[in-house]
Amino acid sequence: MPKRVAVGVVTSDKMTKTRRVEIPRLVRHPKYGKFLRRRTVCIVHDEEDESRAGDTVEIMESRPLSKTKRWRLVRVTAKSRLVDLAALRAARAQKTEEATD
Repeated sequence: MPKRVAVGVVTSDKMTKTRRVEIPRLVRHPKYGKFLRRRTVCIVHDEEDESRAGDTVEIMESRPLSKTKRWRLVRVTAKSRLVDLAALRAARAQKTEEATD
């Protein structure tokens, strides 16, 4: 039986070798017909820690790796374009501090 493949967005990268990936989908309400936003959350094994929060990734179903991990990272399809403001401010402060010395 072939393994399922899905594409989602990394929402948490705080764990070592583990990522939380959300797969968004639209579901039609059975009575009213309105489309509702739903999401599936998958805990994914990322062996090389190559993905970060906000990245779009491709994942593949695998054998159980832990109590909740049932997916593996295949590849990072798109890197996040988010900017880490704290790191940017720290770098700018260090640059101005070096310039005044």
